[in-house]
Amino acid sequence: MQLPARIGLVGCGIISTRYIEVIGELHDIDVVACADMIPAAAERQAEKYGLTDLSVDDILNAPDIDIILNLTPPTAHYPVSKAALESGKSVYSEKPLAATFAEGKALHDLASQNNLRLGCAPDTFLGAGYQSARLYLDEGTVGAPVAANAFMMSRGHEYWHANPVFFYKPGGGPMLDMGVYYLTALVHLLGPVGRVTGSARATWSERTILSQPRKGEIIEVEVPTYVTGILDFECGAIGTVITTFDTKASGLPRIELYGSTGTLNLPDPNTFGGPLQVRTYEDDSWQDLPLRFGHDGNSRGIGPADMAVSAFEGEPHRANGEMALHVLEIMEAIHVASETGQHVDLTTSCERPRPLPEGVYSGVRPA
Repeated sequence: MQLPARIGLVGCGIISTRYIEVIGELHDIDVVACADMIPAAAERQAEKYGLTDLSVDDILNAPDIDIILNLTPPTAHYPVSKAALESGKSVYSEKPLAATFAEGKALHDLASQNNLRLGCAPDTFLGAGYQSARLYLDEGTVGAPVAANAFMMSRGHEYWHANPVFFYKPGGGPMLDMGVYYLTALVHLLGPVGRVTGSARATWSERTILSQPRKGEIIEVEVPTYVTGILDFECGAIGTVITTFDTKASGLPRIELYGSTGTLNLPDPNTFGGPLQVRTYEDDSWQDLPLRFGHDGNSRGIGPADMAVSAFEGEPHRANGEMALHVLEIMEAIHVASETGQHVDLTTSCERPRPLPEGVYSGVRPA
C-alpha cells in the first residue's frame, strides 16, 4: 500500500464528519470519496469536504481506492465490510466489528484468506491517555497487574439521541455500543482474556423516546440493558466490567487498574486524553501522571491512518481485526454466560498491539 492511502468512506452519518476532519489533518491518508445508502447524505458530505460522491457499489469497486472506511450502523458492518473485502479492498470499520461473533469471524477469515488488512474502532487507545497508561504499566509504575474494574454507567440514548431505536435492538445494547471501548482499553493494557462469566438483563421492556424528532415514540427493548462481566485474563489478572443504560448518575471511576504496588486511575476510554493518576503504597494521595504522547483531543481517524502506515512499513497495525474479533467474542460470551449460568472459555486470542513511539507528533509516527 502506497502513501498517502486513498480512503473511500461508506456511511455519511454524524460520526463521518469527525473522521473526515481528523484524516484531513494527517499526511498519510486522504478521504477521496464517500457513499451512503441515503444518497442525499453522501451528497452533503461530498459538497462540504470536496469529495467524490459515489454509489455504494461504485465505491466498493473503485480501482483507485485502497481502504474502505465503514461507518454504517452496526447491523450493516458485516455486509458492507464483506462486500469490500470481496472486492479486494482493505477495510477499517466502526465498532463493533460485526453484530455477532460469527459474522466477525467470517470477516476476519476473509481478510486473512485474501491477504487484506482489517481494522476496527475504537482507536481511542492510541490517544495520549491510554498510550501513556500502557507506558507507565510496562515500566512497572504499579508493579505486576492484579485486577481491573471498568464502569460505564449511563442513562439511555432515548434521552438525547435523534434516532435511539437501534441501540435497543440486536447489535446494540450497552456492552456492544459502549463496552467495546472499555474492553479494548483493557485488552490493550493487559492482553487477551481466557474465559468470562456474567449476568445481564433488560430492566424495562419498553423505552419512551424523550428527544426530538421522535419524542413520544415507544421502543421495544430486545437486548439486555444492564450487563456485568467477569474476565479472566491470560496474564492472571481478573477484570470486572459493568455497562448499562439504566442509571441516572454514578460516582464510580471509568477504569481502575490494580497492580502489586499501586493503582492507576484511567481516563474515559471513549476519549483520547487524560487525566491519568497513580497512587502507590508510598503515596498519601493520588498523583497526576504527565501524558507522554500526542493526540489528546478527539482524534478519531488515527486508527485507519495507522493501518495505512503499518501496511506501507510491513508491520501489523494496532487497531486490528484480531483484537476486534477477540473483544467481540468477549462481549458475546458475557451474554451467553448469563443465559447459561456458566463460565465460557474463549476460542480466540490476540497479541497486545504495539505501543506507539513515545513523543508528541502530528501523525501516527514521528516526522
